[in-house]
Amino acid sequence: MSLTVSASRRQLSDLGPLEQLRAGRLARRLPQLVIGLVLYGVSLAMMVRGALGLAPWDVFHSGFIRHVPVTLGQAVVLFSFVVLLLWIPLREVPGLGTIMNAFLVGLSADATLALLAEPEGWAPRIALLVVGVVGNGLATALYMGAQFGRGPRDGLMTGLARRTGLSLRLVRTGLEVTVVVLGLLLGGALGLGTVLYALAIGPLAQAMLPWCTVELPDRL
Repeated sequence: MSLTVSASRRQLSDLGPLEQLRAGRLARRLPQLVIGLVLYGVSLAMMVRGALGLAPWDVFHSGFIRHVPVTLGQAVVLFSFVVLLLWIPLREVPGLGTIMNAFLVGLSADATLALLAEPEGWAPRIALLVVGVVGNGLATALYMGAQFGRGPRDGLMTGLARRTGLSLRLVRTGLEVTVVVLGLLLGGALGLGTVLYALAIGPLAQAMLPWCTVELPDRL
């Protein structure tokens, strides 16, 4: 399967792990992958410190850590691997980016939370939220555009859509509603930022993806 990127001749290619490494341009793609994943964790932490609401999966993570002695980043890593177990019956194949995603996002989120204090006043909190959402959109475009595979949660979405025949939008909505409800039951942080994220992240990532997608040789 090859997903065409609008407004660009470049494409997101669905490559296996070895093909991803053999595709070339590693000097560009590997740093872009790492930067995207680290930025994803940083943007997550910015939304946490803004305290105006988190992304749907992070509502769940924030609720989980209220009952288990782990950090938010550790919860992100833990559930990345739980989700990867769900890939097995869906026959999704992880790539290098999938595994790095599982580790780097959580680690960079915890590092940023250790350095960034929660500000006082509405203006800096709103700024953290907005920059966090925009940064998350850019981070998504960077790591996806590096062509090293989907993240654990993205792969769960695409795998379920392929197996059930339902649309990606419907599967994504169902997953995000489920994790938000579970997060709320656990005492997670829901707010206006959650709504902003849900509305903005798709258009932001789609707008930035053509600029971030690394063109691969035609032979692939």
